[in-house]
Amino acid sequence: MSMVTPLGTASQVLTTPGIDLELSFNQAMQGLGLSSEVAHLIWLPLPMLLVLVAAVIGVLVTVWLERKISAAAQQRIGPEYAGALGVLQPMADGLKLLVKEDVIPARADGLLFTLGPVLVLVPVILSWLIVPFGQNLLISNVGIGIFLWIALSSIQPIGLLMSGYASNNKYSLLGGLRAAAQSISYEIPLALSVLAIVMMSNSLSTVDIVEQQNGAGLLSWNVWRQPVGFLIFWICALAECERLPFDLPEAEEELVAGYQTEYAGMKFALFYLGSYINLVLSALLVSVLYLGGWGFPIPIEWLASWVGQSIDAPFIQVIAGSIGIVMTVIKAYVLVFIAILLRWTTPRVRIDQLLDLGWKFLLPISLVNLLVTASLKLAFPIAFGG
Repeated sequence: MSMVTPLGTASQVLTTPGIDLELSFNQAMQGLGLSSEVAHLIWLPLPMLLVLVAAVIGVLVTVWLERKISAAAQQRIGPEYAGALGVLQPMADGLKLLVKEDVIPARADGLLFTLGPVLVLVPVILSWLIVPFGQNLLISNVGIGIFLWIALSSIQPIGLLMSGYASNNKYSLLGGLRAAAQSISYEIPLALSVLAIVMMSNSLSTVDIVEQQNGAGLLSWNVWRQPVGFLIFWICALAECERLPFDLPEAEEELVAGYQTEYAGMKFALFYLGSYINLVLSALLVSVLYLGGWGFPIPIEWLASWVGQSIDAPFIQVIAGSIGIVMTVIKAYVLVFIAILLRWTTPRVRIDQLLDLGWKFLLPISLVNLLVTASLKLAFPIAFGG
């Protein structure tokens, strides 16, 4: 499967075949005597299973990092007895939540109380479908991939509000209302910052957005052309994930635990999973939109020429695919590290400060950034994707 994409210059167009996992799987199944239709049916559940496994592993790694980095920031040891260096501590936490009693308050709305955590978790997992780890190393290259993620992320506040309302608890209801207000405040500047990237890339596909950044390695990453958009997106992503200093919906001092107050056992674990999966997903999307995604700081064409191989050679394609996965994950976890460090180095803001930041500062700045990007696109089409 080949794809021709612009690399940000008028004179360069590169064709990179990439690795097509679905095509290889179908060919292998047909080699065993199965029809293409049966092979396709067997393939369909595999990507979702892969996404689920990747998301859960990402959560386990992030929870362990959260504990270790927070301990280092406070000059503590952190977990070290559950496995080597405490690496099994997240699994112990999950097992504890799995066997805890699932309590539903007597006067709570049982159906909404149960559906709330599901509505929080499912859209976040589905959003992983559009995250590319290579040109063909993603589950679904839909044409409107980045807007699909924005649409799915807007479902999460409904689950939070539903959970707070169904708990029949004033603290939970206030936490749900705060979550809805916070999400509305930060969805708009986040979408506007994404729109500036879409304008430069001339595409809504996450694959095309990364391809547009891979013309000159490190120098062609969007973070250099969109530094303001990068900061707006990262701030909004932290607010969407309810990370400090923006964890107002579950502020322990004011709301006990917000919308989570009445939850226990696996229902609480779904909130826990959703929060950390969303953090890793946001970091992955920042790396895709602004940091070149799977792109290596040095163009892969240079590496191929140094070893005397063609860019289409299978060996180079395997190396490129492996580097792509590693680079995407490294960039994402550098951002996760920053997010964890921010939790232990910044104070929590008040709810009025939070809303003021979103409506009075980030929204107008993101609008100006979008207009400036449009102007630069017209004035310098070679550098800004004209």
